[in-house]
Amino acid sequence: MSDKNGNAALFFVERHRQARADKPAFVEGIEGGRSLTYGALAEQSDRMADLLARHDIRREERVAMLVLDVIEFPVIFWGSIKAGVVPVALNTLLATDVYAAILNDCRARALFVSQALLPVVEPALKDNPWIEKVFVVGGDAGAHLAFADELAASQPRPLVEASADETAFWLYSSGSTGVPKGVQHVHSALQATADTYGARVLGIEEGDTIFSAAKLFFAYGLGNGMTFPMSVGATAVLYPARPTPEAMFEVIARTRPTIFCGVPTLYAAMCAAMGEDPFEGAEGIRRSISAGEALPAEIGRHWRKVVGTDILDGVGSTEMLHIFLSNAPGDVEYGTSGVAVPGYQLRLVDESGEEVAAGEIGELLVNGPSAADGYWNKREKSRATFEGVWTRTGDKYERREDGRLIYCGRTDDMFKVSGIWVSPFEVEQALIEHPSVLEAAVVAHPDAEGLDKPKAFVVLKEGASGEGLADELKDLVKEKIGKWKYPRWVEVVDELPKTATGKIQRFKLRG
Repeated sequence: MSDKNGNAALFFVERHRQARADKPAFVEGIEGGRSLTYGALAEQSDRMADLLARHDIRREERVAMLVLDVIEFPVIFWGSIKAGVVPVALNTLLATDVYAAILNDCRARALFVSQALLPVVEPALKDNPWIEKVFVVGGDAGAHLAFADELAASQPRPLVEASADETAFWLYSSGSTGVPKGVQHVHSALQATADTYGARVLGIEEGDTIFSAAKLFFAYGLGNGMTFPMSVGATAVLYPARPTPEAMFEVIARTRPTIFCGVPTLYAAMCAAMGEDPFEGAEGIRRSISAGEALPAEIGRHWRKVVGTDILDGVGSTEMLHIFLSNAPGDVEYGTSGVAVPGYQLRLVDESGEEVAAGEIGELLVNGPSAADGYWNKREKSRATFEGVWTRTGDKYERREDGRLIYCGRTDDMFKVSGIWVSPFEVEQALIEHPSVLEAAVVAHPDAEGLDKPKAFVVLKEGASGEGLADELKDLVKEKIGKWKYPRWVEVVDELPKTATGKIQRFKLRG
């Protein structure tokens, strides 16, 4: 085997086979949860490579993973990479018709699926001409193959030699608008995120235990819950169920993580649930991080006050695999997204591609080593997003004089009022400073003259009253950020439409 083998499993799995053979790499955060040591992961992923070979699944072919956050996930993922087979990690919260579209799009020859998810995906398999084998993880496999039995019947097989530039795995974009897109990532991208954000912002160490509420199928969760801990030989807590505040408090109390990773929606709900009293295990958390959507300043301040640590708010994307713009330890300013992560370059450009001046709003472009190789079968979209070394994010930002970036919204969420750009996120931040408001979303809505004005949708905290609230919120926005930005309409709703990764789908609120 060549010294130049770029197979990502060498760095993340094989490096720990002897040195950390008995150390837990993964522990399940549920009661009675299992654990998987680095040595067992190395051996089982070798068997996984053989399982694929026994079923005639060849190099560069794809296998779909619809697997909950349990210890089989890293075995299937790394075993596939060792074999040169491309794992396609799928969102575990989608509907049957979306799975049908994705499985037809990626043309996976096999599906690895958690038994609990089989009823949702099974109807999508009826008209699928590509999938030949279904391996069921946990529980009764029924007419399909039992993953545990197939793994046990396999023999260890050495990993293949691969180029660092070779496609290693796919993720599907969360689809905040439209159908998810297959995002192709190369072997070197995984270590690139660990060497940049993982090492130089998060500062993860071997003695850490990291718990990511964001799941492994999500680019943010894949880094938090697998890439970063495995880069230093730390331990990751996996949690397969829905991350409610109560569940998070329970897992943290049971597993005592030193690093916690969430999304703004979850942090808001946890802050509301804990009030002014820290939850058990909060004292052991040395670092908290957030991504997926910009973190409201009020949530960050509340967390710091009660838990005792800052939330490092950052920005990443499926296309860039993890965070490339972030606040950092000792350099946190709530209401901003921070500065470029070391190893990445950022630009803000106007509609003609020219750099905007400080204080102006532009689209964010990023250049860094973890960029995707493109979208599968979407050439026009790939060409529009990946411009040489630069990747268009679709996010609008304002750069302050000191270089920090302020999130304004998605390119297609921004709108003008009286000829001036309005950031939905800025209005939303002002709204959630009201003690009765848990979440808010703002969209453009035409007035009687057909001119766009802000309309707000708000979710109230438990027990809060909506009586007289609309006028209070309008006044609050006028006072905080400007008279023309206040919402002309305020609608109280039970919940906001979101992607499975917590991003508000504002397009569903328009019209």
